[in-house]
Amino acid sequence: MVSEHSDAPGGDSAALALKILVAGGFGVGKTTLVGAVSEIRPLRTEELLSEAGQSVDDTDGVDHKTTTTVAMDFGRITIRSGLSLYLFGTPGQDRFWFLWDELSQGALGAVVLADTRRLEDCFPAVDYFEHRHIPFVVAVNCFAGARRHGATDVSRALDLDRGTPVVLCDARDRDSGKEVLIRLVEYAGRMHTARLLDSVG
Repeated sequence: MVSEHSDAPGGDSAALALKILVAGGFGVGKTTLVGAVSEIRPLRTEELLSEAGQSVDDTDGVDHKTTTTVAMDFGRITIRSGLSLYLFGTPGQDRFWFLWDELSQGALGAVVLADTRRLEDCFPAVDYFEHRHIPFVVAVNCFAGARRHGATDVSRALDLDRGTPVVLCDARDRDSGKEVLIRLVEYAGRMHTARLLDSVG
């Protein structure tokens, strides 16, 4: 989603709004990231984990988690004057993946959050965006007590395409989350420009 609207009384200044997805496995910190960076009160669709859900949701490694996103999270952040990002956090469980196609319509790019303790949980998100040619960055959420891995090691473990950015972050920290988003916008801009040039050529 790329939209423009005037933010000046005379209509001379156009503001750009870009749609960004925040994806990743169950309990990786998507809701936390959206809430940390959003300048508005984030819209959340969390429900308590039920006994029925526990039979299908893999809570190994996130035993403390008591809620889950059942539709999406929504937030907004202004990167600079005239440029805002609308953030859509996707649900992490398999049974909600039917929502991804709808949420991804018009997205500039995506952040795939990863937890190195359960790195395999972000494989589906990586595959989804690669197959649909949606630019994305992998943001490793550095949980306390988790073994630290460098960006190169994570990129190799995920078998990412060459050039796909991997950044380390703290999903709870606004500045850290904002840096991830800036990195994505820069990368997605380069990718879209390169594709446009290829199509013209």
